[in-house]
Amino acid sequence: MSAAQASSESFGGRLARLGRMLGIAEANSDQSASFVEQAARETGNGRLSREVERRKTLYEDVGSFLFAHDLDLTPLNFGLALDYITGNDLAIEKAVRAILSDKGKLTNGVAERIIADQRAEELTPDTLHDMLEKVEENLNQLTGIADQSSNSAKDFGAALQKQAAELTKSDPGSDTIANLVSLTRTMIEKTREVEVRMRDGQKQTRLLQKNLENARKAAEQDHLTGLPNRRSFENTLRDEAAVAQRNNEPLTVAFCDIDHFKNINDSHGHDAGDRVLKFVAGLLAKISGDKCHVARHGGEEFVMLFRGMTVAEAAKLVDDARADMAERNLVDRKTGERMDQVTFSGGVADVFAYSEPREALKAADRALYLAKEHGRNRVYIARETDD
Repeated sequence: MSAAQASSESFGGRLARLGRMLGIAEANSDQSASFVEQAARETGNGRLSREVERRKTLYEDVGSFLFAHDLDLTPLNFGLALDYITGNDLAIEKAVRAILSDKGKLTNGVAERIIADQRAEELTPDTLHDMLEKVEENLNQLTGIADQSSNSAKDFGAALQKQAAELTKSDPGSDTIANLVSLTRTMIEKTREVEVRMRDGQKQTRLLQKNLENARKAAEQDHLTGLPNRRSFENTLRDEAAVAQRNNEPLTVAFCDIDHFKNINDSHGHDAGDRVLKFVAGLLAKISGDKCHVARHGGEEFVMLFRGMTVAEAAKLVDDARADMAERNLVDRKTGERMDQVTFSGGVADVFAYSEPREALKAADRALYLAKEHGRNRVYIARETDD
């Protein structure tokens, strides 16, 4: 079916067909049909509720997107279209936007690659984090058991030693007592050996716990720039939002994206691109502190969080860093040639101007792309909306 045919098809028919092809309407087709009929009746009477209208529009937008790009009607493609249209997933929204800007159209293969790349990016750190949590929990239990066993063995050894001393004093000439004393002393030595082994085991366990803590930190750090990564930033954003709200402090978030980064890689190679990323990371890290957090969000994009700063104050700080970057003269180490001017664009948003921090991130991202559309090498403040 062509896009023109899809647009002329009734909403009810498109909803039913989408549901059948995705396997989400067959289990209760009567209810699905009644919903469509009820929506149609309410539309005709002018009494369509806001929620029904919103759902209708969303179904139409998703369906039109799938049909316009001739994408197979699979749950994965449906989810990708939904995330792109609603902005529920920033990474998918950006990936789709980049493909549309470059190619003008998606294909099933490209859609699958976007979904696969996003899943790989998201699942690996979280899975590692969960594994570390479980291992540490087991280690904590093992340490507790070892501590308890060590104390018990120590107490048992002390009691045996005391009893042996009393037996020796009571009747030194008795063979039975002598044998018992010898056996007891042997048990004491074995108990001491167990204590030593347990102490060694405890040392190894504590060393492993330390290594796990280092591994956790590595899982939340970007290996190239040394900055916190996206996962770490999201945790920081959640914690800082709670603190700022409790203290009635302003909280501002900003996105920064290196302009024409692909051209840097194409002209000078990926090694030079990596050095540019590290240079920008270092420049932004200079303004970080207890109330300013900088992280690499992914690719050539960085994200910043400012607690205790208004959106205007934070925007000035980001813009100062942008101006500093624009004045730098970077050199390609491999050729010794001066590189073209390297700049970045930024978008800034007031976290508490939105219903939740995630919405503020989206607003800052929209402001960033608006800055790019208007010429790059500039910082824009997001406009507060009623959305």
